[in-house]
Amino acid sequence: TAVRILLTLLFVLLFTQVFGLSSVAQVILGKGNSGQYLSINLAFGIGVTLGIYAAGGVSGAHLNAAISITQCILGNISGTALVAYIIGQFLGSFMAAAAVFAVYYDAIYHYTNGSLTVSGPTATAMIFSTYPAPNVSLQGAFFTEFMATVMLILGVLVIHDEKNNAAIKGAQPMLTGMLVLGIGLGMGLNTGYAINPSRDLPPRIFTAIAGWGTDVFTGDHSWWWVPVAAPILGCLAGVFIYKLCIDFHNHPAHETEHEKEQAGMETS
Repeated sequence: TAVRILLTLLFVLLFTQVFGLSSVAQVILGKGNSGQYLSINLAFGIGVTLGIYAAGGVSGAHLNAAISITQCILGNISGTALVAYIIGQFLGSFMAAAAVFAVYYDAIYHYTNGSLTVSGPTATAMIFSTYPAPNVSLQGAFFTEFMATVMLILGVLVIHDEKNNAAIKGAQPMLTGMLVLGIGLGMGLNTGYAINPSRDLPPRIFTAIAGWGTDVFTGDHSWWWVPVAAPILGCLAGVFIYKLCIDFHNHPAHETEHEKEQAGMETS
């Protein structure tokens, strides 16, 4: 089962990430002539939607290490499954970065004159991973990632909560994609909304190997750890908020069904 999960997520993260990363490449390398910030938001939303449709049946569509870790802490998945999830996510994401690099190899070298940099006028590292805006402090950037991931997990729980007003199964991937789009539209300015260690860290490792060097880890006050730690803490906080404000006040699903049956009998 672990191998099946690993292989599925490897494929799905590769599939999902190619949409998002290639859209960033097209906007940056096209100098704004081949898309805008909105096209990046849309591409990540489309990627997430299709990724969940592709993997939902096999892996429960775990595309985010922060959500997988939270599920493990809550006891919903085993430690072995968690390791399989994270390895699959990381390998798929790494391969997606390599695929986008191959697709845009010529354009990257033309744009940079062969000098791959993390900062400066022809910086291209941000095609693959997130970096904070120049005017944002590390604390502000951390809080942005934390809050954006709180919104992500709250949205995911709202869409999937069977005890509440859950969306029908076939619509859940599309709504989750719209959720990611919404976060990008409103909370992307400060940090580029990583909201997922699996989306950010493997491509960063790829860029370190592919020619950008260790600057991808040391740049912006060693920013790299924020898109790893903040989403995990944000997920845990979001689950706590959801349980406190909604889940504890809901009737269990079977009770609700029983009440519906009772109400039906009374009306008949």
